[in-house]
Amino acid sequence: MLTIRKSQERGYADHGWLKSFHSFSFAGYHDPAHMGFGNLRVINEDRVAAGAGFGTHGHKDMEIISYVLSGELAHKDSMGNIESIPPGDVQRMSAGRGVMHSEFNHKKDETTHFLQIWLLPNERGIAPGYEQKQFDAADKRGRLRLVASPDGSEGSVTVHADARLYAGLLDGDETAALTLDPARKSYVHLVRGELEVNGRKLVTGDAAMLEGEAQLALAGGKDAEVLVFDLAA
Repeated sequence: MLTIRKSQERGYADHGWLKSFHSFSFAGYHDPAHMGFGNLRVINEDRVAAGAGFGTHGHKDMEIISYVLSGELAHKDSMGNIESIPPGDVQRMSAGRGVMHSEFNHKKDETTHFLQIWLLPNERGIAPGYEQKQFDAADKRGRLRLVASPDGSEGSVTVHADARLYAGLLDGDETAALTLDPARKSYVHLVRGELEVNGRKLVTGDAAMLEGEAQLALAGGKDAEVLVFDLAA
């Protein structure tokens, strides 16, 4: 079964300095039909205005991934990490038994556009952790590149969750495929462009939710950037 959720069906919040689309219930947006998918709990598409950001705040027992699309995100946390996250980097922060952090756009004339992703951990109360790696465009071109996994395989960042995250860039005749376990769930989020997922067309911001499927086939890309999640049911 493949279900498409259109971009405009997502929740939306405009705080002036922050404009955010919510794929699942978050903060002031609540939809009982969209509380998450498998162990994927949050995908927020955030645009942070120049000179603005999220002040210091806390998280607990969550695996948090930041995927920057444009601009740059400054990160500072209670573990002592002070990092800048440029486009192409994947940042993983394990909140574990508790962490404080802030995120800021220090650019004076550029919006930071990024995805904030939360995965439910497979163990609670672990020590907080941090990891950040670069995956350049060539590494994602015409394929699905593993960027996060429970075992850090293929140079991916390590998440303490039963989930794998792939990123791909597809255009023209480029195709990509992934064998799926029908007992698990898969979630496809189209970051930008156009793309066919098992023959169904998606445009920027759309998502496809797959259950009971054995194969994922991506084709018909038009300047497409896509994230694919392999998730615990």
